[in-house]
Amino acid sequence: MSITVALYLLLLMNRSFWSKGWLYLDGQIAAIAFFGIGLAALYISLCVSLSVKYAMKPAFILLILTSAAMGWFMDRYGVIVDVEMIRNAAETNSAEASQLITPAFLLHLLIYGVLPSMLLVWIRVRHDDFPKKLRAHLFVVLPALMVALVAGLSHAGAYAAATRAHRDWLPTLNPFAPLITTVQFALRSSAEVNVVAAPIGEDARVSDSASQRKPRLLVVVVGETARAVNFSLGGYVRQTNPELSGKAIYYFRDTTSCGTATAVSLPCMFSVYGRSDYSHEKGRATENLLDVLSHAGVSVEWWDNNTGSKKIAARVSERSLVAREDAQFCADGECQDGILLDELDARIGAVRRDTVLVLHQIGSHGPSYYLRYPQEFRRFVPDCRSAEFSECSQEEIVNAYDNTILYTDHILAQAIARLEEEQERLDVALLYMSDHGESLGEYGLYLHGAPYLIAPSEQTHVPFLLWLGSNAQAEYSTACLKSETGGPQSHDNLLHTVLGLMRVETAVRDPELDLATRCRAGFSG
Repeated sequence: MSITVALYLLLLMNRSFWSKGWLYLDGQIAAIAFFGIGLAALYISLCVSLSVKYAMKPAFILLILTSAAMGWFMDRYGVIVDVEMIRNAAETNSAEASQLITPAFLLHLLIYGVLPSMLLVWIRVRHDDFPKKLRAHLFVVLPALMVALVAGLSHAGAYAAATRAHRDWLPTLNPFAPLITTVQFALRSSAEVNVVAAPIGEDARVSDSASQRKPRLLVVVVGETARAVNFSLGGYVRQTNPELSGKAIYYFRDTTSCGTATAVSLPCMFSVYGRSDYSHEKGRATENLLDVLSHAGVSVEWWDNNTGSKKIAARVSERSLVAREDAQFCADGECQDGILLDELDARIGAVRRDTVLVLHQIGSHGPSYYLRYPQEFRRFVPDCRSAEFSECSQEEIVNAYDNTILYTDHILAQAIARLEEEQERLDVALLYMSDHGESLGEYGLYLHGAPYLIAPSEQTHVPFLLWLGSNAQAEYSTACLKSETGGPQSHDNLLHTVLGLMRVETAVRDPELDLATRCRAGFSG
């Protein structure tokens, strides 16, 4: 039974792994054959070691169900289940998770996971006493390990070169790579339970007197899964930004994200650490942009139409809009982003002091792109009307995604229009930046969350734009801001630029990363 389970896991649950192996080993039949023999020996030695009374069947059932589930997502979407992917899954909500649990996935899990597990339960296993079992195990395990060693050494150079050049190969080894990353995630999460964020920016202050000017209102829109390559503002052949193209905005064409999944990118965007210095642990242990603004006396609110702020707004006002019973925008535990405009209508008239409103979109989150936009924005057709990509053509998937960008264009343009109406009373501005991009089938990848080291540009190249109201526009050099739109920018700029827009002076702000302050008219340093 142990040998059968081992071979079942290795041969039937590792389509992605073997496909990559054939490609990365360049079709070297001998190298692939010896690699397979070595892995088979390792799988057999592990499964035989687990075949002890009371533990054997539960362990094998766990391995089979895990491999069936993980194999589905790796084979269908090309994802790699690393620690950050596990974190992203752990922090999602039920509505988002349910869109991945399609009928096709359940059928796959039944055939490749549940039925083999039921067979294991049905088979009666007779266990020997411990001394006899130990001898039998050693008789299998020790030779298997020797075979694995010999097989590994036979083409060690080829294996080492392939794994060095292709970091995405070994992480697809199912089910052990996903299980190892799950354990790593659990250990890291347990270490964070009692973490208290250390304060930063306690010296923050607004540099000019509020009594001598209008209150400032900055709306920061955090996009979700919007990739820059599909923004017509950046040169995309389709007109996906018809409304924004009529606004006086600054669009930064070459902007990179901090991560490829919300659980990484979102905290990193608002962190004082740049991407090269950021880690999840450091982010949790340190206050962020919203705290610095609060220290300066700025009113800060986080409105969420997604899966939460990932602890970013833990110390400021945070409201979830997905729980609203709004028949126009909401259904099945999710809301379209139009609800953010309704909230802005209700709040903007009450702004009396310097305020930053953070609007966290659901944006273009997949795979159910068709749920992200209303019928009137279904302009690129035929569009994929399913969460199961195998039911749609590549054209239909792209059409549905482009419709989500079209709707985001509308949301941003309408938010700007509302700010324009308040310019007599408020000094207004809007900043939009997406958290990460999305793969739509390029290189066989779908969705997002690829390890950053090997992630394609579709997942890391994100849209970033800035709109300034009439008061703010008069304070900045248009030529300077336009010159910045062509240079490389990143999530690292967000914290410092927001502080600059709000005229917050603090040692935390890095002038080199603050696009606003260095383009302010008359600014000399």
